[in-house]
Amino acid sequence: MAKNETASAPRHSPSHGVFVVDGEGEKAFWTRVGAAWAHQDGQGFNVALTAVPLSGRLVLRVRNEKEEQ
Repeated sequence: MAKNETASAPRHSPSHGVFVVDGEGEKAFWTRVGAAWAHQDGQGFNVALTAVPLSGRLVLRVRNEKEEQ
């Protein structure tokens, strides 16, 4: 861990939403399961999950203006 990083969640707004995606294409089902904060050096993320998926894939997406309000 870098000198200026802490183990706790950052205090600023998350830069990404974390989703579990089941299925493919237009029939895919997206469920929000957390948030992610980019590290200051741009080399990684802190991720906080509110649920742990048993199947599907995790997807990180940049938050849009609607999510930031």
